[in-house]
Amino acid sequence: MVCHNCQTEAKKHGTSRQGIQRFRCRACNKTFIEPQTKPLDTMRLSVEKAVMVLSLLVEGCSVRSVERVTGVHRDTILDLLVLVGSRCERLLETRIKNIAVKDVQADEVWGWVAMKEKTKKAKGIENDNIGDAYCFIAIERDTKLVLAWHLGRRSAEDTMIFTEKLNEATQGRFQLTTDGFKAYMYAVSYSLGTRVDFAQLVKVYAAQREREQRYSPAEVVETIRQIQIGDPEYHRICTSHIERQNLTVRMAMRRMTRLTNGFSRKWENLKAAYALYFAWYNFVRVHSTLRVTPAMESGITGHVWTIEELLGQ
Repeated sequence: MVCHNCQTEAKKHGTSRQGIQRFRCRACNKTFIEPQTKPLDTMRLSVEKAVMVLSLLVEGCSVRSVERVTGVHRDTILDLLVLVGSRCERLLETRIKNIAVKDVQADEVWGWVAMKEKTKKAKGIENDNIGDAYCFIAIERDTKLVLAWHLGRRSAEDTMIFTEKLNEATQGRFQLTTDGFKAYMYAVSYSLGTRVDFAQLVKVYAAQREREQRYSPAEVVETIRQIQIGDPEYHRICTSHIERQNLTVRMAMRRMTRLTNGFSRKWENLKAAYALYFAWYNFVRVHSTLRVTPAMESGITGHVWTIEELLGQ
């Protein structure tokens, strides 16, 4: 080890409280420790413990249950989630780009932060980071790759941001199917209109039955296929795959499970949880039908990633 001050050879000088080797310069007598790789930046949490925490989070455990299992404080768990979530968001933006696709389906998953929109309006709160939070998701039908996602409101502005992300993630001409949300018509036309065959699958629901339970699903009585742009293949106008993906999201993210108290209290935590889940889903989780990860099926990577590799991004 060479002293960084006078560039002379140093000798070992015990260890720090964390067990890291210390050195003392023979010339200037200054002490220092050997360089350390910091996959968790300034966090003192060990990599092994961090991997265990993240593995439990992506398998649907709540923050407090992870705290009980691992012994890591819940505040540290949330700090780790935000740190890794930001890295996963950058990873998805850099690696999922200009992907050749054939059949894409898009939909929105509803959730909320702190309270539902109805309660927010009743209390007169105007904070944009509180209330309903919709996550727009687009997947490739054959490879199951999550191409783009965006957390926001179910508005024309956020729909436009989502379609712009989808435009950057894909290349070539492809077929796109969404639900009947009207904001898609202008957003898709603006962002993807020159290279997409776009159709919407509109579902018609039956009227509420007498004495129907509050949370029982509405009955779909008819589906209408509406061609909006280009010439999509009629038999491929479908949203079943993305709707099944929405179920996987709710199963793998505790804060998205219905009728529980595990919902997010902060917008940044929900966004980080989505980023972690989508990175884990694309690169780490082996799809049972494909028998490889969606990223491998798309040719983005050649092996199944580990949680440690996500930490190192």
